Amino acid sequence: MIEWFAYAQVAVAVVAGLVCIVLGLAGRVPNDLVLGSLALIELLLIGQVVVALVAPAVGNPPTGSLLEFWVYLVSAVLLPPAAALWALIDRGRWATVVCGVAALAVAVMVYRMLQIWTVQQA
Repeated sequence: MIEWFAYAQVAVAVVAGLVCIVLGLAGRVPNDLVLGSLALIELLLIGQVVVALVAPAVGNPPTGSLLEFWVYLVSAVLLPPAAALWALIDRGRWATVVCGVAALAVAVMVYRMLQIWTVQQA
């Protein structure tokens, strides 16, 4: 796992989450900004999947549980599309808040994945 890439993912997800929550609490329905931020988060997560597949082969193995890492990663990859689907079906202000909460959840999950990859002892 690349540390700077993980921190960039966390930063993008936190900013997107806060923007979505503020927009939702202000009464805005899901729009291109909300769905675009989820799409950006998903794109970064797909990049993380590629990095997680390549990193052990080039000498950067995880120090923690590989199974736990992949469970977090797969779950994180599923969150943005699920939130976007909710936003497209519901089209209410709370759907925007749900998108923000999903983005913040992805931020926490990516940070935990970084901990599993670099900090823990096997």
